[in-house]
Amino acid sequence: MGSTGSAHALNNLGGTHVVKILVVDDDKDIRELIHLYLKAEGYAVTEANDGLEAMEIISQTQADLVILDIMMPHMNGWQLCEQLRQLYSDLPMLMLSAKGETQDKLRAFRLGTDDYMVKPFDPLELVVRVKALLKRYLIQSSMKVQLGQVVLDKQRYSVDWNGKTTSLPLKEFDLLFKLGSAPGKIFTRNQLIDQIWGADFDGNDRTVDVHIKRIRERFPDEEAPFVIVTKRGLGYKLEMKP
Repeated sequence: MGSTGSAHALNNLGGTHVVKILVVDDDKDIRELIHLYLKAEGYAVTEANDGLEAMEIISQTQADLVILDIMMPHMNGWQLCEQLRQLYSDLPMLMLSAKGETQDKLRAFRLGTDDYMVKPFDPLELVVRVKALLKRYLIQSSMKVQLGQVVLDKQRYSVDWNGKTTSLPLKEFDLLFKLGSAPGKIFTRNQLIDQIWGADFDGNDRTVDVHIKRIRERFPDEEAPFVIVTKRGLGYKLEMKP
């Protein structure tokens, strides 16, 4: 997993990707408890006994989120958290520890953890926090959409295609980004107007048709890795070419 491994995985959370969570704690009973609850939510869980074992695992396989203890042999949670944050800037981390002092929590956040829970903990609350972290990182990673060789970057409102960076008019970009965020999903004209132009837009739905026409001209069928399909009487959807 590289620095974008987690973001790439999280971009696929809505599809068939199974979220992989690494649990690092030298207490076998706690690992098994967390494993049980996370597995019940459909997550794939891997366990490590200490920081060194965790680093070895994460260097060989992808992880979408790490839950880590502080007091562990060989490499403690402080060291592990710092190393993971340096290597994987977009990896969600939740620190779980018996150390409940404010100074410990502040140290954890300074080192790069995203959340902190004190033992003993409620497993159901842990699950809720895991879901919230994954959702937060999904939102951050979804600022980019990749459609084959075309990458849409919403932070810069730019389009990278075949090594060249260009820009689109704002509404065209938003429209393509919306369609590209959910390939195969049909969006009605009214949905697109509400989500892109706003509910107070006083034009008509022909506006969508005009913008779709312009996007198609910029990304001709014979060159682009995707096609925007008209579903008569319904709306539009974007499909990736085989």
